[in-house]
Amino acid sequence: MAKGLKQRLESLYDVYNTPEYIDPDPLLFLYNYPEKKDREIAGLIAACLAYGQVAQIMKTVEAILGQLTPSPSAYLAQRTEKEITDDFRGFKYRFAKDHHITGLLTGIRRAVNRFSSLEDCFASPPGRENSSVQQGLAALFDHITPNRECGHLMADPRGTSACKRSNLFLRWMVRHDGVDPGGWQRISPSQLIVPLDTHMYKTGILLGFTARKSRDMKTALEVTRGFQTIIPEDPVKYDFCLTRFGIRQGLTMENLKQVLLN
Repeated sequence: MAKGLKQRLESLYDVYNTPEYIDPDPLLFLYNYPEKKDREIAGLIAACLAYGQVAQIMKTVEAILGQLTPSPSAYLAQRTEKEITDDFRGFKYRFAKDHHITGLLTGIRRAVNRFSSLEDCFASPPGRENSSVQQGLAALFDHITPNRECGHLMADPRGTSACKRSNLFLRWMVRHDGVDPGGWQRISPSQLIVPLDTHMYKTGILLGFTARKSRDMKTALEVTRGFQTIIPEDPVKYDFCLTRFGIRQGLTMENLKQVLLN
């Protein structure tokens, strides 16, 4: 069963894990930044705003990164907190207000100033080589938003949240293939957790990886363990190609069911 399933997943990966299927996906913005120091900042901003209708996500992320052009890292290094606040005064996206995005940007700047990069901040917990992704995400959370300045834009991995957007950010920065641009070297793809959105939750149910009713961290870890039985060195490898079903026009969950189970 596992061998046959891996063959079907690999077939989907070969077809859909290609650049032509990226747009519309906020991942698209990361390709504008060849330098890791810019890509990780742009990636975290894009991931934090990756909720709601995709057209609005793309429009909002484009507007924010446009303000930070051409270099997000240079912008944060050169602008004062007051200037950042002025730049984003009146910002609004769904539940996010101007003080949330300002809190996120100033928090990123604080973390980068202390650790030199978001990757180093992520890797800062003692004994990082033996620690989990959740500990690294907790370090990012604590240094970027210690007083919850950015509200719901970042989830605390010590709670019940599946931290879908944070795990999506890690997938972008850690994996490197025809879709994920990578850039980080201090975490292995084998440690990643599936970014559990509605589509991956349904896929996890479909494959029998979970029977839980809640889309929380426990479920995300169950689904991840399911994929680890297929490909332990890279359990998030199929996330992009699987989530095209239900997102891209003409690719439905029923289509996916037929491919995986027939």
